[in-house]
Amino acid sequence: MIEVQNVTKNFNGKTILNGINFHVQKGEIFGFLGPNGAGKTTTLRIILGLLDPTYGEALVFGEYLGSNGDLRRKVGILLENDGLYDGLSAYENLDYYAQLYNVPDREEKIKNLLDFAGLTKRKGDKVGTFSKGMKRKLGLARAIIHDPDVLFLDEPSSGLDPEAQRMVRDLILHLAKEKRTIFLNSHDLDEVQKICSKIAILHRGTIQAYDKVENLRNTFSNPVFEIILTDAANAKNAFDLLQSLDYVSDCKLDGLGITATLKEENYSNILNELVGNGIKVEEAKKLAKSLEDVYLDIVKGVET
Repeated sequence: MIEVQNVTKNFNGKTILNGINFHVQKGEIFGFLGPNGAGKTTTLRIILGLLDPTYGEALVFGEYLGSNGDLRRKVGILLENDGLYDGLSAYENLDYYAQLYNVPDREEKIKNLLDFAGLTKRKGDKVGTFSKGMKRKLGLARAIIHDPDVLFLDEPSSGLDPEAQRMVRDLILHLAKEKRTIFLNSHDLDEVQKICSKIAILHRGTIQAYDKVENLRNTFSNPVFEIILTDAANAKNAFDLLQSLDYVSDCKLDGLGITATLKEENYSNILNELVGNGIKVEEAKKLAKSLEDVYLDIVKGVET
């Protein structure tokens, strides 16, 4: 569906993208992650045909978007600018784009999209009076007015309050159920973790990781073990013991709880060590690392 093949982009002698490769399959929600300045927006502009790569190619439906007007009609785009006109009402904005794309039965389509965005009661109000969250939801409706097969979203929840972020995320998940392919360009790790099936992490112009979220957690994160002790004395003794073990890379004590990061899976060995030294354990469990933990591990690893 989307193929990025050995794409390099140079600006004024500086390499912004350095031979990046990834593909997005039909029906996937693909998260494209990276810190500000990593090259995410440059990559998106190249995919959309708005910018030519120095080397390599980016294809959608097996073709270059920039020179194919008919193909571009199968793509929906929501960039940082919502593409809305403040002087028009919500209905008039959608009607303008519906006419632009020759959408059949456009009145019914607009009605359904206003319901989808939760803006039916505000359909006659000028968009200039809307909050940023309302504009973002209407912008998302605008991007799918012509039923695109692929949807490109650039930081869709950036700058929104938590409630508006949740609503936008729910709308994206609803679209995913319709088997649309969604390319999500974001630095919101929580958002990506909740809605994406596969991700790529871009840093310093190269793809540092590319896989399903769960696989990345298993591949890039060290095992983490949480232990709850029966009392303060046991907690202090356990902490001292764990710090002395060569397969424990980090250890933190918080009240009666200890979080230990391991160099390798040695959960049973840790329990044997604690019990063997007369330390009383109330509870012990493995902890799953979040995407944020994995992301920070990868980025810090590149910078060191």
